[in-house]
Amino acid sequence: MELNQITLPVEDMDVAVNFYLKLGFTQIVDTPHYARFSCPDGNSTFSLSLESGEFENSSVIYFEHEKLDELCAELIEKGFQFEQQPTEQRYLWKEAVLKDPSGNKIKLYWAGENRLNPPWKVEKRV
Repeated sequence: MELNQITLPVEDMDVAVNFYLKLGFTQIVDTPHYARFSCPDGNSTFSLSLESGEFENSSVIYFEHEKLDELCAELIEKGFQFEQQPTEQRYLWKEAVLKDPSGNKIKLYWAGENRLNPPWKVEKRV
């Protein structure tokens, strides 16, 4: 199996779409209640769904980028505000944290080899 996409709830579709376009994603579906984006690298996609009522999303969406420090510096120049600058984590990933206009938590990160092969990787289970 391969993960198809993640869908994030948003309060204002236009504001959310502009945020993700400014982050560097390519929009591939555009409707008043649904938008879908492809990532700059690879085949991953994610989407936005317009919510009419109150919502709280406790999920976190991760986007990997090898040159994390440079990316974050570019985004700061574009006006993005980070809750956390790129920081080495105890689980061997470097992460930066920001939120989209609807409050969805985004982690930009680089894990390199540790993403799929951390030192504590378990043996394959059947």
